[in-house]
Amino acid sequence: MAPSRQSQAPPYAKDEKVLCFHGDLMYEAKIIEVAVKSGQKPEDAQYRIHYKGWKASWDDWVSQDRIRKFTEDNKQLASQLQAQARMRTHGPKGGKKGVKANGSELSSARGSEERAAGSSSFGGRGPRRGRDFELENEDIFHARPSIKLIVPDILKAMLVDDWENVTKNYQLVPLPHPHPVSKIIDDYSAYETPKRPAGSSHVDILDETLSGLKEYFNRSLGRILLYRFERVQYAEIHEKWQSNDPEYHGKHASDFYGPEHLMRLLVSLPELIAQTNMDQQSVNRLREELSKFCAWLARNTDTYFVNHYESPPQDYIQKAKD
Repeated sequence: MAPSRQSQAPPYAKDEKVLCFHGDLMYEAKIIEVAVKSGQKPEDAQYRIHYKGWKASWDDWVSQDRIRKFTEDNKQLASQLQAQARMRTHGPKGGKKGVKANGSELSSARGSEERAAGSSSFGGRGPRRGRDFELENEDIFHARPSIKLIVPDILKAMLVDDWENVTKNYQLVPLPHPHPVSKIIDDYSAYETPKRPAGSSHVDILDETLSGLKEYFNRSLGRILLYRFERVQYAEIHEKWQSNDPEYHGKHASDFYGPEHLMRLLVSLPELIAQTNMDQQSVNRLREELSKFCAWLARNTDTYFVNHYESPPQDYIQKAKD
């Protein structure tokens, strides 16, 4: 299918090297064909993508929202997402542990974001980095169970902004969050439950999904969802949760952290679910429920996401870097 002539060229060109989303990870790719239907806007063009290192059978037609420019920032994000997925699968190399607070390990897959940023190109600067961030074997990828969660572009953009605010601008999400995860889940339940037959299995599935999402969040925040710069903040608030202060005692991560951190879990779920023994029917149900939740959250970003991150004092910055 040959591209039509347009007065304005599409944003991506034939033979351009790009990054392309496949599920919730981005991979290096090349545009091998651009197609624009007669009368179609340039931004609505379709692109035939070839993933670097993969067979031609994986070539795919995708829309603009799947593609990102091959910039240093986007390469860093792609590397960080892949490093995070590997950490969840294989654990930290060498058994490296994170900060401890009251004896509780605060190890974090996101502690590798500095290494990921330093190895922004997939080729890396040396043999080890090249191995760390090269594409996984396509047969292994294909054999793994996958939830293939649909995450709206606006939420992906929020995830990128969050990564930049924390890891590059040294800012923090203010805590306690004005719209914590527990409230977001309750609000969604109040919105979605009336749409389902009372007492039906559809209501039970919704309740089970949301309860599981909250439990996953509480258990995984301190282990895999935090960036290194956020660990000091977490250690401080974790200590308060163990105190007798009635404002903090007995609280959980879902009572203090908000959608910015929840999004990190949602894009991590495909890899997490792949490590479980869930049957395909359960995985399909979970995908449907979480896709609905993501679509609802995308429509309510102005309500739940914070408008401004806070800049911590210099002593916090120094402590977080040590």
